[in-house]
Amino acid sequence: MGANPARIPLFPLAGAILLPRAQLPLHIFEPRYREMVRDALAGAGRIGMIQPRNGSLEGELIEPVELFHTGCLGEIVAAEELDDGRFNIVLHGSSRFRLIAERDLGTSYRQADVDLAAFDDSEPPPLGLAQRAEVEREARRFGDALGLAVDWNAVGQLDDEMLVNAIAQVAPFDVGAKQALLEEQTLAGRADLVVQLMQFQRLAPGGADVGQTLQ
Repeated sequence: MGANPARIPLFPLAGAILLPRAQLPLHIFEPRYREMVRDALAGAGRIGMIQPRNGSLEGELIEPVELFHTGCLGEIVAAEELDDGRFNIVLHGSSRFRLIAERDLGTSYRQADVDLAAFDDSEPPPLGLAQRAEVEREARRFGDALGLAVDWNAVGQLDDEMLVNAIAQVAPFDVGAKQALLEEQTLAGRADLVVQLMQFQRLAPGGADVGQTLQ
């Protein structure tokens, strides 16, 4: 697979991952990211979601925080600018990328050259029936353990990719776990990992750092 380089704006956000064909709603309030959204809407309409390695939002630091090398490009499919300049947007995941190099282009937000061909993000084959059943079964147990009100009939109507990716995005896993889910090459592999993470967190709530098992 050859490289497909592109220059994109980066939105570092701990605990927030985007996956191909999934959607991610975001509330944009920091001035630099308002600028990023305005520029994106005036241009290609896309933003690269990526996690900081230290597990926190980029704050008032002299040096920019270090980023993971893998993120996901999102197309802005909905955008609402509020009266005070904040935005509500929805990103639709198009393809994962690997960082090539960051570029200083004079913007308040970070930009980078990335390789959009680093992963095979074509539509995956469906899960086997047993694996699909295991994902749903563990999701029910996990939801019950967290006291979540879930419409399981609606969950059962989701296709395999939507189900696995929705759990990967919304479950309260730590940064290391989220990154491992993002970087998993196949849907079947991500399904196995999400089941392991739900089991681990359900059986040992607060007893360990999930991310430490993935280093």
